[in-house]
Amino acid sequence: MKDNTYQAVMSRKNEIMKKAIGIDYATFENDGIGFDYEKMMRETGYTLEEMQKIQGETGVGNTPIFELKNLTALARKCSEKGKGARIFIKDEGGNPSGSFKARRAANAVHHAKKLGYKGVIAATSGNYGAAVASQAAMQGLKCIIVQETFDSKGLGQPEIVEKARKCEAYGAEVVQLTVGPELFYHFLLLLEETGYFNASLYTPFGIAGVETLGYELSMQMRERVGKDPDVVVCTNAGGGNLTGTARGLIKAGATDTVVVGASVDLSGLHMASDGQFNKKSFTTGHTGFGLPFATYPDRSDVPRSAARPMRYMDRYVTVTQGEVFYMTEALAQIEGLERGPAGNTSLAAAFSIAREMDEDQVIIVQETEYTGAGKHIQPQLSFARDNGIEIKFGNPKDQIPGVNIILPKHPSMIKAIDLDMEKIRKSVVKNAVQNNNVTSVSKADIAFLVDETGMDEAFVTETLKELDIKF
Repeated sequence: MKDNTYQAVMSRKNEIMKKAIGIDYATFENDGIGFDYEKMMRETGYTLEEMQKIQGETGVGNTPIFELKNLTALARKCSEKGKGARIFIKDEGGNPSGSFKARRAANAVHHAKKLGYKGVIAATSGNYGAAVASQAAMQGLKCIIVQETFDSKGLGQPEIVEKARKCEAYGAEVVQLTVGPELFYHFLLLLEETGYFNASLYTPFGIAGVETLGYELSMQMRERVGKDPDVVVCTNAGGGNLTGTARGLIKAGATDTVVVGASVDLSGLHMASDGQFNKKSFTTGHTGFGLPFATYPDRSDVPRSAARPMRYMDRYVTVTQGEVFYMTEALAQIEGLERGPAGNTSLAAAFSIAREMDEDQVIIVQETEYTGAGKHIQPQLSFARDNGIEIKFGNPKDQIPGVNIILPKHPSMIKAIDLDMEKIRKSVVKNAVQNNNVTSVSKADIAFLVDETGMDEAFVTETLKELDIKF
């Protein structure tokens, strides 16, 4: 009998993960803190053509692009003369499970079947669970979704509860847990007991699946407006959305396109806190995941995450919950498109950024998600009220996460706030050296950190000096 205490299971996590993914990450490790990211993506991922074929076999991808002419007109009314870029969205809600994560899941489940696994497991409270369950049903594989659903009082957010029902509708078994460290423990136990494949969000084949989105987007915009978009806005949480999209843009040759990450500002709320777990009104694309994963990607459930957004992100902005709710209503009521909060996080940011840009420029929100009972505004706002959150109209910049939600009195009040990219990039360097317990780094380590931060060697070495790291 194996020792299944928490400490024993956690001590076995590396061997469990290796069996459940089929990747020997040691193959890509360098001496020191770095590893060969591109080699990992090349040797364990898929080519763009292979991904397009895999996704096409299950109806994933080739989603439409819509121009939001009415929202563009509204943005121009709130802008200086000559400002107000054309706003577009890529409607990923048209994928089988209703979100872009079908692209990641299609590759992951295909890979699991190719390797002979009988089932797949994913730890997620989000759209990815539904995507994996949907793809597993198509491929004839068993599926288990592990969710962090409830606080200690047994209260679950409407959006998470709905996603569980969606997974069950596809035939998956859903294991629902309370907030805290038990999620990863139960996830490891299930992987070990079942021998199923770990359909992690952060594997090379999962991230590679999103490359088709960036590539498609570029090709469609060239056909539609005769050029690549000037700006692409990606909702950012764990970093895979932005990483995959940016890599696809690069493969399309869209190297001048500015890639912007957008997250909901939930600063001050701890995502693993029982008391604060239900103080957020929706679960997608917030700073509780966006910043930690951006500054230290390898905190994920695989040894080396393939989602590394700071390699590709040109700008990082935040919006408030109230602004996202406002844009959700605006999209529905003046464009006739009802979509969930994930893509509308980017839409709120895009509406603000468009007002900085010239009228002849183009900005695109690179994904939308389906909407349903738990994703609608009313159940989310009702849930917020039930958890002591004040809801009112005013200036959204006065919002205090976990205390109130302020919907803007006027669309001109929607304003994306820039995060300090230099500070974030310095945190990437700091976390890399501290989490590897090093006091000195090699030239190869410095080259790795240059890639990780998207900066030059001078920036990295100066940051290392500030940290008193020898090189």
